[in-house]
Amino acid sequence: MNSSRPYLVRALYEWIVDNDCTPHMLVNSEFPAVQVPQGFASDGQIVLNVSPSAVRQLHMDNEAVSFEGRFGGVPHTLYVPVGAILGIYARENGQGMVFDLEASLEDDEAIELESDDDLPPPDSEPPRPTGRPSLKVVK
Repeated sequence: MNSSRPYLVRALYEWIVDNDCTPHMLVNSEFPAVQVPQGFASDGQIVLNVSPSAVRQLHMDNEAVSFEGRFGGVPHTLYVPVGAILGIYARENGQGMVFDLEASLEDDEAIELESDDDLPPPDSEPPRPTGRPSLKVVK
C-alpha cells in the first residue's frame, strides 16, 4: 500500500491555504536527496514557508515537493522528498500534522536485503487480523 503522507501533506496544504493561513513545512534537512539551503537549517531541520505568496512553481506529487523560494533575498530551487517532511502546519495557530520519522529508500533496501530469509513462501496468505479495527490518533 502507498504511503498516506503525500496525500495528507497535499490535503493539509489546501486546507491551510483555504482558511487564509500560512502553510509551513518542517523538513529533515539531512534526509537523502533533500535540496534546501543548508545555512538556514538548524539541528538537521528547517521550517519552510510554502504559502502561494512565498514560493513559485510549487509542485507536490507522491515522491516530493519542489518549488523556488528566496532565502535572504537569494533565489533557491528546493526539492523535498515526501519522507523528509516531518510536519505541515498553519503558522497562525499551529494546526496541522506531525509525521513519524520515515526511513529513506536506501535504508528500506538495506533492510529488505537483510531480511529476505525471513519472508514466508510467496504463495502463502498473510494472517487475518483479529479484533476490532481502530484508527491511530495523530497529534
